[in-house]
Amino acid sequence: MMIPSAEDLSNIIDAVASGQREGLPVQVHPGDFGWYQRFGSQALASGLRVWTRDGEIAAVGFLDETELIRMAISPDHAADETLAEAVVTDIETTLSDLLPPGTGIVEARFGAELQHTLTQARWTPDEPWTVLHRALSDSVPPTSLRFETVEADDIADRVSVESAAFPGASLTAERWQLMAAGHAYQQGRCLVGYSTDGAAVGATTVWSAGHGRPGIIEPLGVHGDHRGLGYGTEMALGAASALRSMGASSVNVATPSSNTAAVATYRAAGMDSLGEVRDFRRP
Repeated sequence: MMIPSAEDLSNIIDAVASGQREGLPVQVHPGDFGWYQRFGSQALASGLRVWTRDGEIAAVGFLDETELIRMAISPDHAADETLAEAVVTDIETTLSDLLPPGTGIVEARFGAELQHTLTQARWTPDEPWTVLHRALSDSVPPTSLRFETVEADDIADRVSVESAAFPGASLTAERWQLMAAGHAYQQGRCLVGYSTDGAAVGATTVWSAGHGRPGIIEPLGVHGDHRGLGYGTEMALGAASALRSMGASSVNVATPSSNTAAVATYRAAGMDSLGEVRDFRRP
């Protein structure tokens, strides 16, 4: 296991992008790294852990939140027992202070051998998340909103909607610039949705992993003054349309199953539930 430097980020992001394949569970995505990039390249690099096999990146762990590591496993190593054992050993030893007994969480949505090894080590299922998916082979219905792509010289509405949608939101103009300068944002796009009277009612950032690969929404929010009017669904449709124009094969999102309003919003936008997934909690 290694902690990368900021100079390693491009290679890591590209490796994780190459593992995003239609038909496989959507695990940690380049867009997850891209959104975290708002805290700067060094912060992102410090939050990553990398495992290699024969000189190639085989697994990446993302310490996205306190006591949580989110795993991306190369499809070529999904059944690699040696890799899985190394990952779990490192998590339970070197990373034990960050992922302590009783509270440490591993998100492992792909990689049968890693999932098996965690189960054998008595890690238990955590709270359920609902995964939603929409194929982008067909066009996406239009909405009543006017969508504008956020540019570097006009980010005020993107930041203000984020703040109004998420109390305590961490996005600022300076952090948006840091995010946009990151490697992952080469496949990212920020959108603001405007109502017919010109109000900025919603905002989202979408992330492709490259042509023909699954894309994600991270994040999506509706201004607190404009909720209950169906704008969440329209924002999700706008996000899907943007990803389709970027060449993504599908749009995907995961939300806590307890957030029934979010699940309903995405389903209203034509996204199908792929069922529930659970992270692993350390015993």
